Amino acid sequence: MNSDEKILMKGNEAIAEAAIRAGCTAYFGYPITPQNEIIAYMAKHMLEKNRIFIQSESEVAAINMVYGASAAGARAMTSSSSPGISLKQEGISYAAGADLPLVVVNMVRGGPGLGNIAPYQGDYFQATRGGGHGDYRTIVLAPKSVQECADLTYLAFDLADQYRVPVMVMADGMIGQMMEGVILPPERRLDELPKRDWTVGRMRERGDKSPRHISSLELTPEILEKLNLAREERYAGITDRECRYESADEDGDLILVAYGTAARIALGAKKLAASEGIKLGIFRPVTLWPFPAKALGRVAASGRPILTVELSFGQLVEDVKLSVFEASGGGKCPAVHLLGHSGGTLPTEEEIFARAKKILGA
Repeated sequence: MNSDEKILMKGNEAIAEAAIRAGCTAYFGYPITPQNEIIAYMAKHMLEKNRIFIQSESEVAAINMVYGASAAGARAMTSSSSPGISLKQEGISYAAGADLPLVVVNMVRGGPGLGNIAPYQGDYFQATRGGGHGDYRTIVLAPKSVQECADLTYLAFDLADQYRVPVMVMADGMIGQMMEGVILPPERRLDELPKRDWTVGRMRERGDKSPRHISSLELTPEILEKLNLAREERYAGITDRECRYESADEDGDLILVAYGTAARIALGAKKLAASEGIKLGIFRPVTLWPFPAKALGRVAASGRPILTVELSFGQLVEDVKLSVFEASGGGKCPAVHLLGHSGGTLPTEEEIFARAKKILGA
């Protein structure tokens, strides 16, 4: 497959191929719908390239294998869906505490519990607030298309290496299963990947015979606080440099805020509104963490009402309200409304437009 040739792929397949092209050298996973195409694709193509693929005995085993592979210098990755990601949270916290770069893909399904395999966005809190125990953050990238599945997965590996943090690519089951044309990123040579001089092993290559130990364990409270403060400084740098978003028609009568599949449906509502002479703006966060709060605050400064559209009963909306409040300096804020669906049900374009008209009194 040439990198400049548009081909038809599922979102899950695009994620897997982009990971391989980004230089993923070790993948560990356990099957769960609706992300099974990722593990199936990796099973075939990682082995073709003499890279590591293991179907683990559980989600817990998979994330700990990723931890070990990253510590040894591999560009490592795992993928799962909502309940499987919950099982991985302890391992993700351990990786964050050990400053290990790794990539986790969550193809979100209906919940809570086992729920169903329909598209959902109910894992927003889990992803953006760390998810596991302790003070830590994961960068969270949210694609809205198959093209972005490829582009953001490719980016995820670079961000993980640059900041030595876990990075999550989080989409919903619809994006993972849909097929669209995609131009794949170029394939990297493994000898061109960022050097990792902090890993365990490879002492001869380093010219260093001293052993290294990578762990999240630190029994002295003062030292652990110092380590956590250093991470907070790194997270602040990520917030300053890595916020990504897409914005259109910021002077609209009302601003729709949505990501993933919800953003695609919101775009349809925007077109319906235009046919009746009503102008709707759209603000789409691409990084769910760091959330593009300053950019949204600038949009909200106009005082126009905001309608958050999400496939949950109100998680994204909390970051929207915080962004708007901070931008106002504690003064008068524009009204923030929520249109939420849960359990795998989707809003329609007509429903979003009707809600926007009601808010506008049109």
